[in-house]
Amino acid sequence: MGIKNLLCVVLLAVVSSAIVLADEFDDARVAYNRQDYKTAFQILEKIAQQGNVDAQHNLGAMYHEGRGVPQDDAKAVKWFRLAAQQGLADSQSNLGVMYHEGRGVPQDYAEAVKWYRLAAQQGNAQAQSNLGVMYSKGQGVPQDDAEAVKWYQLAAQQGNAKAQSNLGLMYSKGQGVPQDDAEAAKWFRLAAQQGDVKAQNNLGAMYSKGQGVPQDDAEVVKWFRLAAQQGHAASQYNLGVMYDKGQGVPQDDAEAAKWFRLAAQQGIAAAQHNLGLMYAKGRGVPQDYVKAHLWFNLAAMSGNATSIKAIDIVVSLMTAKQIENAQQMAKVCIANRLKNCD
Repeated sequence: MGIKNLLCVVLLAVVSSAIVLADEFDDARVAYNRQDYKTAFQILEKIAQQGNVDAQHNLGAMYHEGRGVPQDDAKAVKWFRLAAQQGLADSQSNLGVMYHEGRGVPQDYAEAVKWYRLAAQQGNAQAQSNLGVMYSKGQGVPQDDAEAVKWYQLAAQQGNAKAQSNLGLMYSKGQGVPQDDAEAAKWFRLAAQQGDVKAQNNLGAMYSKGQGVPQDDAEVVKWFRLAAQQGHAASQYNLGVMYDKGQGVPQDDAEAAKWFRLAAQQGIAAAQHNLGLMYAKGRGVPQDYVKAHLWFNLAAMSGNATSIKAIDIVVSLMTAKQIENAQQMAKVCIANRLKNCD
């Protein structure tokens, strides 16, 4: 959901009737910007205890992030609540996040909705986006796609990338709005241009299928790559497919294997299977039946039926010792959460 830390923005934007208070804010801003968080915290704590809403909000953010103080979600909640009760939309939004995620308080979707709504009604884009998520999932409120779209639209129109991405999905699926690929692509693009990885992947998929946009493999690769470089597993797999097939890029087994590996290490079963094939055939990597067995085995554990059949084939080409090694490697790999598997 994301906590909004407004320290720099708030301290720059605060208008106060007390000249001394304004000077204290300025001192805190200067200290914070030079990463002297301890000094910034000390100044803000004094002002916050006097009831200053913006200082309360910023103390909450500092406790949430552990800047100048030990990280402490319960104390973050305390200060966010005090500011939220005074009507500060950003604190209301952040308090909603804390209830949504169960951080510093027991998880409570109804409370999350309460605070998201208060902030959203003041025009807070993050809260509007999060409230849309709650309606989309039926968390704390009855599931309602039309309400989800309503709040996504309000946030998306303010430039919130997550809301734009989610609104694109609603148009793509025809949930809460008539199905419209062109509108889906429009919103995916706006979010993708802000770096949203899901939107980048989805826009790539739209170009791949020619949905809402002309089919264009070069655009497919462009958007898959941007998301893949940010670590998005599905995009890494998709980019591997493009290299494997030579679509939008020159065919390149080594690049295909590289991206399949990155996705495989994040648990994408199809990528694990394809990496197994690369090892079995010696494409882009040295031929290695043990590693082929390893990746087929991992994919099979995730329910990939094709990999189950592939294991039988590769086993017929292996010695008993190689099979034993492959099985042991799979155990170690799983214990290491798929990192450094081979």
